[in-house]
This record gives sequence, C-alpha cells and structure tokens, in this order.
Amino acid sequence: MLQAALVFNRTNMKDRFSFRKLINDVHLWLGIASGLVLFIVCLTGTIYTFRSDIEEMLEPEKYSVTVPADAAVIPINKLITTLEQQQQGKVVSLEIPADKAESYRVSIAPPQTENPEGERGGRPTSYYVNPYTGAILGTTESPASEFFGTVMKMHRWLLMGDSVGRVIVGISTIIFAILCLSGIILWWPKKLKNWKQGFKVKTSANWKRINHDLHNTFGFYSFILLLIMALTGLCWSFEWYRDALGKVMGAEVFKGRREKPLSTFAGADVTTLSPEDFIVRANALLPFEGNIRLSLPSDDSTAVVVTKSKAGFMALNASDKVQLDQHNGEALKVDIFAEKPLNEQIVSLIKPLHLGDVYGTFSKILYFLACLIATSLPVTGTLIWINKLKKKSGKKVKLKTATAG
Repeated sequence: MLQAALVFNRTNMKDRFSFRKLINDVHLWLGIASGLVLFIVCLTGTIYTFRSDIEEMLEPEKYSVTVPADAAVIPINKLITTLEQQQQGKVVSLEIPADKAESYRVSIAPPQTENPEGERGGRPTSYYVNPYTGAILGTTESPASEFFGTVMKMHRWLLMGDSVGRVIVGISTIIFAILCLSGIILWWPKKLKNWKQGFKVKTSANWKRINHDLHNTFGFYSFILLLIMALTGLCWSFEWYRDALGKVMGAEVFKGRREKPLSTFAGADVTTLSPEDFIVRANALLPFEGNIRLSLPSDDSTAVVVTKSKAGFMALNASDKVQLDQHNGEALKVDIFAEKPLNEQIVSLIKPLHLGDVYGTFSKILYFLACLIATSLPVTGTLIWINKLKKKSGKKVKLKTATAG
C-alpha cells in the first residue's frame, strides 16, 4: 500500500509541473475570476445580436409598407420638400432600401436657431416614411429601442458608466481572449486515437461527462468566432489597443468616425442640384442594386455623400461611397470597398465583425449560436471546477487511508 502511495505521489508531481497543467491552471483561475462579468457580457451580446430583427417584428407597421399595383414611389425631391414643411426642419439624410416593401428612413434636423445658452439647433430625429404615400410611420424611438439601449449599456459598461464599467469589461475581454487560446490548447488531444472525442458530446454518459463535453466540444466549435468577438470588442474598451491594432494593420480603426466630407467651391451664381440628381449620379458610378444612404450638407461648401451597400441573406456588410460636388454633381471621390487593400477592408469591417452582421442574417445566426455557447461556458466551467474539487477531496482521503495501511 505504501509503494502504491509513493507511485501516486510521483505521478501527481509530474503532472503538477507539466505545461498542460500550467495552461489548465491559467484557464481555470482566469475563468473563475472573470466568470460573472463574462456571463453578463455574453448574455447581453446574445440578446443584442438580433436587435433590428426583433424591433421589426414588434412594430412591423413602421418598417414594412404595402406596395401599390403601379409601385410608383413619390419623387425624392417632392418627398423631402413635403417632410421639411411638415416637420419644420431640414432633411440631413435619407435611406432608401433595396426592398420595395420597406419604408424609407429620413433624418430631419430642427431649425438652426440659438437658445439662451448660445447653442444651436438640436439632434436630428429619424422617421420611418412610406415612400408611396409620404406618411410618417413612426420614429426610431420605441420601448424596444430603449430596452436594447439598456442591454448595450450593460454589455459595454455593466450599467456602471463609461469610466469604470468600460475598464472592467475591457479587462474581462482580454481574459476572455486568453481563455479562448488556452481552451483550444486544452482541447487538443494528447493522443491521436482520442481525436474524435473532442468533436462530439457523449450523451449516453453521466451528467458530469456530458457537462465536460458541452464545455469542451462547444467551446471548440465556437472558438474562432469568440476570439474574433474578443479581439474586435477591445477596440471599444481601450484607446491604446485601438491605436496599436491600427498600426499593426496599417490602417486606422474607426477612421470613418472622424472623416469629414470634402469641401466644394461655391461661387456667386452657382446653383445646387437636387437630391434626385445626386442619387442618379451615384447609381451611375455604383451600378448595382442595393441600399442607398444620401447625406445632405448643411451649407453650400460641403460635398454630398452617397453610400451604397448590397442587400440579402448573405450580403457583405460593406458599402461603397461617393462624394459629389453639390453644385455640378461631379464625383470628387469614389471609394469602392472591393478595390481597397485587404488590411483596409478588414479594419473597416471591425464593427460588423463584432456585431455579427458582417455577412447579413447568415452570420448573425452563427454569432447568436456562438454567443449562446459563450454564455454557457462560465456555467459549465464552474461545474467542472466543483467536480474536480470533490474528486481531489476523495483522492486525499484515499491517500491518507493508503499511507496509514
């Protein structure tokens, strides 16, 4: 009995200082330390994946319209003029979907008058408009949008505010990336003959084995998507990470946020083209069916910006952009996504890569499943840890019995 105990001790010491044991300990303790935060972040991410689809399902009357027999939409110029008169403001953007049965989205800014504090105007309000009748169907504000706004605040800041919550979520996201990498190392079988075990859940086993397989196997299948989510999510958490990623990729992250439209020359006798003209000229430069967004300038010295993207179940969430001289319609700059270098394409897709709509509904389904798995990992991982603690306690009791014998 004593000899058996000594053999057990030697084997135990060998395993204790192995590389795999080190990775296992790192995976375990980092998972325990960040488990609750990651559970909340992953759960809210799962809920947020189909935000737009849920909002459309709850209020279909705002997003869908009945297409008349002649399918004649109101001319853009007339529609804009009518809306500006009704709402006593100025249309600053107009979104025209490729689907004829969807409503337009129009953003209208209030009159630019100064208040007692010297501040001008206010934030634009976005309306959903029936393009066949001109009727306003509603705004982007709704109980569903408020709910998802709260979900997003919890996802990014744990409802603690930007200064504290953002740092906690950011650190937990770094840990999550480490957990993904260490998890794939632990998943890798020691022997080739055990390779197939990592691809399936043994449903006929006891609940402990099933729980272990759920953690191990599902974690493997979602590994790539979860790692992408973590690495892209850090761009919102830490400025130093965002800048470092931009340098590594050779392209600025979130460049579009700071990019302003080009300037145009406005002479004394220069006229401004109509919104309809801008759309026609943009379509000539971007000859494909897709969703159009027209951004109108607030002065006579700024370019008109038209973006266009393809629509569909697996459409890439990337847009081509044209900047037009508002006086003569000349193309000042044309940005074609497919013609950009690969590094710029990847960087410009950071947001859809994180949100999951990089390939439309198809990728959203995959991301939803991956987020659902990620939400379960802290739970199954904790159960594995508890089971190991019980197992170790049992081994210690056996060892004491063997030594005494």
